[in-house]
This record gives sequence, structure tokens and C-alpha cells, in this order.
Amino acid sequence: MKKYVALSLWLGLGVVLILAMGMMPAPTMAADATLIVGSWEGTLDPGAQPKKQIVVHIAVAQDGTLSGTIDYPDQDTSGILITAISYKENILHLESNQGFYDGTVNKDGSEITGTWKQGGAPLSLILKRAS
Repeated sequence: MKKYVALSLWLGLGVVLILAMGMMPAPTMAADATLIVGSWEGTLDPGAQPKKQIVVHIAVAQDGTLSGTIDYPDQDTSGILITAISYKENILHLESNQGFYDGTVNKDGSEITGTWKQGGAPLSLILKRAS
């Protein structure tokens, strides 16, 4: 009888461990983030002002946190720190002292379509993966 109780206990423990592992966050969070890691290029068109090329660089740390910088090659400005960045379910949000951007990554990860907001009116901004 004791053998059956011990065996039941071990089987029950095994089931609990399997269920617990199923509830743990899957490593897909890092895989999702890797879809946006890299450099992205686009052009801001503020209308009355000259168009402005923008390059966004996004990196992911081992712990899954995102970071990045923004360059404006036309203005010889680079390395502007992205102060907040999030990516979930194909939605990218980033903020800097220059403004903020909300965009949606397409299925193949080659383009982000969104809106850049800086001071005045929101501007459409399509970022394409840099080669």
C-alpha cells in the first residue's frame, strides 16, 4: 500500500511540474522582440518644412529589454537615446526627447507602418528594414 501512495505522490508531482512549466512564459517573448531588432529607415514629411530622413536602431538585451537610438542623417545628428520602447503583438511604441512613434510591424518583419508625433500634427512614418 505504501508503494502505491509513494508512486501516486511522484506521478502527481510530475503532473504538477508539467503544468507549471506550461504556465511559465515561453521564450517567444525574445523571439518576438528579435523581429524588430536592427536598423529601420524612413522619411518624415512635415509638409512646409524639408523632408527629414530618420534611422531607428533597436537592440534587445539578454533579459529581453529593448533599447535604441535615433539618427537624423540629413541633419548630421545621431545617437539620440530612445527613452522608452515597447513591443507587443506586432505593435511598436517608442519615445525620445524628439517625439514618439506608434507603429505596426507587418507579417514578414520588413516594414513598420505608423505615426510619429512631435510637437504639432502627427506625421505618417513608414520604417523599412535597413539593408
